[in-house]
Amino acid sequence: MKSQDSLKSPAENFSLRADELFSKNKNNEAVKCYLNSVLIKRVNPKAYKGLGAAYKNMKRYDKAIYALEKAKEITPFDADIYRELGICYLANGDFSKAVKCFMQSIKLNPDNLDTQIQFAVAHEIMDEPEMALMIYQKIIETAPKYQKAYVQKASLLMQMEMYEDACKVFKTILKINPDYYRSYLGIGICFDKLGESAKAKRYYRKYLNLKPEAYNFISVKNRLISLLPDEPVKKNFLKIV
Repeated sequence: MKSQDSLKSPAENFSLRADELFSKNKNNEAVKCYLNSVLIKRVNPKAYKGLGAAYKNMKRYDKAIYALEKAKEITPFDADIYRELGICYLANGDFSKAVKCFMQSIKLNPDNLDTQIQFAVAHEIMDEPEMALMIYQKIIETAPKYQKAYVQKASLLMQMEMYEDACKVFKTILKINPDYYRSYLGIGICFDKLGESAKAKRYYRKYLNLKPEAYNFISVKNRLISLLPDEPVKKNFLKIV
């Protein structure tokens, strides 16, 4: 009896092998297998799509775009292809094409919230923060427990120096997920920027207590120490005789 692999075409076998390599983050080897699959079978959207994803992981965005555009020509109604193209165009600095791709991906699959996040990020990069905020807010209204949208919104508000609004968003995140320790740091920084040192210290302490192994533990601790009042200087009552 023939094995399942022997029943598949050589192009399919190369593509399956490439998928396996890709899943193990062996992008160079995956690319070779995808290319072999494409050489054998030109009308091969699955291989082109995988090739684009592997090139994207390698930050070879021009090649990723070429492969994904090939996949799009064959299957023009695949939302994932448009999303991946949007990410690659964004990384390449072609913002207008990135936005168009994200919009098309959302049109084909309105339920993919990650694509909507990428769409908002594109507007951030294009220096259109108000549009990005509108998108984040719309996501929040549609999916009130989707934490990523709150995190992105809070970070953007901080960049815009809207610290009171950012603080409110961080507090909302803690209601959704009390274990999201970065919110304590965010709140601490917001209060710090607003000149409310006592509140800033409280939240810095919470962050440090929750995450003693954090990469920025020392810098946050140093900031906390700098906010502590100086100890009163003790008078020296000893007299020189």
